[in-house]
Amino acid sequence: MIARYSTEAMNRIWSEQARTETWLRVELAICEAAEKHGKIPAGTTEAIRSKAKFDLARMAELEKETRHDLMAFVRNVSENVGEPGRYFHYGVTSYDVIDTSLALMMRESLEHVIESLGKLRKVVRRLMLAHKDTPMIGRTHGIHAEPITFGYKAASWLTELRRSSKRLRQCLKEISVGKVSGPVGVRGVLGPEVEEEACRILGLRPDPISTQIVSRDRHATVVNALAVLGATLERIATELRNLQRTEILEVQEEFAAGQTGSSAMPHKRNPWHSETVCGLARVLRSNAMAMMESIATWHERDLTNSSVERIILPDSFHLIDFMLNRVRKILEGLEVRADNMKRNLKLMGDLVYSEHLMIALIGKGLSREAAYKVAQRNAARAWEGEDFRKCVESDPEVQAHLTPDELEQVFSLEHHLRHVGPAIQRVADARSLC
Repeated sequence: MIARYSTEAMNRIWSEQARTETWLRVELAICEAAEKHGKIPAGTTEAIRSKAKFDLARMAELEKETRHDLMAFVRNVSENVGEPGRYFHYGVTSYDVIDTSLALMMRESLEHVIESLGKLRKVVRRLMLAHKDTPMIGRTHGIHAEPITFGYKAASWLTELRRSSKRLRQCLKEISVGKVSGPVGVRGVLGPEVEEEACRILGLRPDPISTQIVSRDRHATVVNALAVLGATLERIATELRNLQRTEILEVQEEFAAGQTGSSAMPHKRNPWHSETVCGLARVLRSNAMAMMESIATWHERDLTNSSVERIILPDSFHLIDFMLNRVRKILEGLEVRADNMKRNLKLMGDLVYSEHLMIALIGKGLSREAAYKVAQRNAARAWEGEDFRKCVESDPEVQAHLTPDELEQVFSLEHHLRHVGPAIQRVADARSLC
């Protein structure tokens, strides 16, 4: 991942140094398990552990000869360990180490992503409660629909983020499996007892049935869950971008003193933070597709997944962590322009209450079709520039069925939004991640 979208947390997990340290941790766990079950001489593990070290530059030199990164690592460690090194990487294949290490790295990454997501959820929850009574126009198809509140919009974001939390926690369980099952998965050298013990040491479960690799449906599930979360972040960012349009301007990203919006137009304040999130969500989705295509292999394995995963797994975790932090910072500094929300809410007069008029007339005995036509013909006059409420109040058919007090309720914002507060409170009080 390029430095622009990297995060320190993911660098600590996915850097070449960190990955190789995880390989060593897995190799030592396998040695310990093999020694416990009498597969290698007593004392071997400690003899290896006391001298085990690697050097990335030396590994790079060895890889020119081996053309195999993990074997370059094994040779480098073995030459430092000396005679006991013959039992280093004993009875295992490369992907026993690589896939078990991958499980540890993905588990740690998921734990951090869940933590970053938790921080974002807290910010969204605060925004929801702060603006539960801030009215604004709801839009469908980009057109004014009916009033909502900004807090209600945020509540929708929060519940979606909670569902992602639940998915990611399930992914933690699914990916936390290791394997020490050999070249085709039948545990022909070390046996299942060594695999179980090595995984226990590492805090993993042994994959019940593996080939030379852990089946990639597990990894695809994780990357798809990250892509879904990315799509939710894109949904939030897209809404923020639209609400920042000049003619709407109901919210605005924080704009620092001296910040450049455009190299040519000094007046510009572009929603570039939100736009970045939307762009990166596309990369996450493409990564999910690539991971899906890595599920199928020839027989017990081929190499088609390897090159793909070297890119998309670290990149996906970097991207989602960056995006979570970016959206959180946007929302923490977001300027909510309640005055513009109020202005836009009134932009079409009271036309947005047409449904309430129709429902009130149905309640007075009109058929749905007849009530719809009454509301629609008055709405048509409003589209031509007349005042919708005045049109309705002067309509003989409306006067024949609705009293002034009943009309007052039809056009009451408070009545329309009466269920919003309780709905938001239910979201605020919810303990469930659903």
